[in-house]
Amino acid sequence: MEFSVVPLVAAVGVLAWGVVGGARRWVRLPTAACVAAVLSLAVTCWYVISGPRRGEDLMGLAESLALTALVGLIARRSPARQAVPSGLLSGAAASVWLLRYMVPASPLEGLGMCAFWGLGVCGVAGVGLYLRSLDTRRVRAVEDERARQRLRLARDLHDFVAHDVSEMVAQAQAGQVVGAAEPAQALAALQRVEQAGLRAMATLDRTVLELHDSPGLAGLADLAARFTSAGPARVELSVDDVEVPEEVAGLGYRIVVEALTNVRRHAPEATRVDVTVRAEGAALMVSVADDGAGGAKPGEARGGSGLPAQADGGSGLPAQARGGSGLPAQARGGSGLPALRERVEAMGGTLRATAVPGGWSLAARLPLGR
Repeated sequence: MEFSVVPLVAAVGVLAWGVVGGARRWVRLPTAACVAAVLSLAVTCWYVISGPRRGEDLMGLAESLALTALVGLIARRSPARQAVPSGLLSGAAASVWLLRYMVPASPLEGLGMCAFWGLGVCGVAGVGLYLRSLDTRRVRAVEDERARQRLRLARDLHDFVAHDVSEMVAQAQAGQVVGAAEPAQALAALQRVEQAGLRAMATLDRTVLELHDSPGLAGLADLAARFTSAGPARVELSVDDVEVPEEVAGLGYRIVVEALTNVRRHAPEATRVDVTVRAEGAALMVSVADDGAGGAKPGEARGGSGLPAQADGGSGLPAQARGGSGLPAQARGGSGLPALRERVEAMGGTLRATAVPGGWSLAARLPLGR
């Protein structure tokens, strides 16, 4: 009687200790389970050698059930390297307890009895492993979602901040040109640089609140006015008075921002930019065309809709097609048109950027029904 109490108390104690414990105890749980399993196996071996004893069946059953539950807990919580040996040892101890109280007619019969009882242990271990796999999938899903959010945030930063930064660069260049001859114009350029810098800083400070809540089509007028005042190119804006979903309006605004940023970065010789937003059937058509040819051939492909390898990663433009940036292709990183194209296609629309006679054109079709 005294021998059978020890493994029972050990198995129940380790099980309770593991159930109420946290992550630190789950790491130590396999070691404690091995101790309880070794005690159980030792008592079983003692009974097999000295002869089976009756009257303690319920105690042995409780011990076996505790060890079986311990196997499930180990499979569910413990580190893999420690869980395998301790789980096998505890499972073996839970499966052979019948040998304490009955003598099989042959070794094969004894093996069959232990194997039959071990099926329950395997079932509990399977449940623990299944729950463990669910935890792993949940952790991976959270990590993947965080990665997608970080990527989206990076794209948003590029779409909005790059516009303000390019405006700062344009104003600084203009100030250098007219600084010596017209100090007043240079001072005005510096003031516009300051305003663009403050806008960029505000955008960075409000990444989540601002970047995921774009101004929509209502902000195109202010965007066009700021672009016109920052350089030689004049924006001619034509926007239909239509109600569109917030997601579609925000994406349309981003497309115009990216197009104007590309004009400033790659077509400093442009003098006119036509921005047209109109409803056509069940779709919103967004078109941005400029007269900054930059030496490109009509019909030549542009990065956002499938550019060759030498395409500019930041804007989706071929490196030779748009002069004025002064940077090699590998120095202009970012998301740009490729990222916008993914967003547009995910919505069920199309985005096309091509060279046209005398300039470039960016056209997008955004469905209104999705």
